[in-house]
Amino acid sequence: MINDPPANATWRTSSRSATQGQCVEIAHTATVTGIRDSKNPTGGHLILTPAQWTSFLSQVKNGELDLLL
Repeated sequence: MINDPPANATWRTSSRSATQGQCVEIAHTATVTGIRDSKNPTGGHLILTPAQWTSFLSQVKNGELDLLL
C-alpha cells in the first residue's frame, strides 16, 4: 500500500477552481494519482492507482458521488 505520493509529484488545482486555496489538489505520476485538500496540504492524502483514478473520474462524471441534500 502506498501512503504518500512520490517526492516528484507536482500538486495542482483545477483550472475551473474559482477560489485558490479552497479546493482539492491532485498530483499525477506514472504509477499513482494523489488527492489532497488544498486547505490542509500536510494532512492526509488519498492515493489511487491508475485504474482507481479512472473509475473515480467516471463515477464523478456520472453523478454517482453527488450528495443528496
